[in-house]
Amino acid sequence: MTDVILVSAEWLTLREQTDARSRSRRLAEAAARLVDGPLIVHDLGSGTGSMMRWLAPFLPGPQTWVLHDWNRDLLARAAASRGVDAEGAAVDVETSVEHVEHLCPEDLAGASLVTASALLDVLTREELDAVVEACVAAGAPALFSLSVVGRVRLEPADPGDHVFQEAFNDHQRRLADGRQLLGPDAAATAAESFRRAGWSVRLADSPWRLGSADPALTAGWLEGWVAAAIEQRPALLEWGDEYILRRMRQLARDELRVVIHHADLLASPT
Repeated sequence: MTDVILVSAEWLTLREQTDARSRSRRLAEAAARLVDGPLIVHDLGSGTGSMMRWLAPFLPGPQTWVLHDWNRDLLARAAASRGVDAEGAAVDVETSVEHVEHLCPEDLAGASLVTASALLDVLTREELDAVVEACVAAGAPALFSLSVVGRVRLEPADPGDHVFQEAFNDHQRRLADGRQLLGPDAAATAAESFRRAGWSVRLADSPWRLGSADPALTAGWLEGWVAAAIEQRPALLEWGDEYILRRMRQLARDELRVVIHHADLLASPT
């Protein structure tokens, strides 16, 4: 999966504050009501640990976070940053270097809660079902945040918006090294899989809202969004160059607003 979820620490740091203000506090508070300390929280695809830093203050202590990621460098950053629980006490951190597609039920044995952020859309149906199976086997509620749903709104509107959105969504659903990615279908697929197991599922919107207050993130997202669309449909290259230039000028003049829709999901035994 390294080619699919290859991200830099710089990008994860750039997006952390926006992720934090976008995730559903309602679902986080609901997750907190489902668990009692001491907690063992497994965070899948943890990156630099932003989910831990955001969620730990909602949860009772003491807490031990087990961070799962294939990237040792990101895990080292995450373990060094720590987080604090609802009482302000530092959480304990353990790390597990592994690919999410290799997750098995034994890996989550004893878990109180399973979390992930911006992960589900780079999984296949089979991999997501395996994650759900592991959560169900552990009896641990799951809080999965910031899954893309394939809808973006830019203001002012532009004729290219829909074209690049559809090409990007096709890229998100692409076949990568023999793996058919879920992309924008991930949150709905996860909900279906948990419900099939007899679990209760709650969904919430968690949109990014970007503009001139977030120039670096807005520019970085826009460039990546268009680049993925062009990779999927190379015929868009010339149009994409013009589109990016026009949008960047609007951003510089404080004329551009972007809403990138995501979904958060909380699943728990009924």
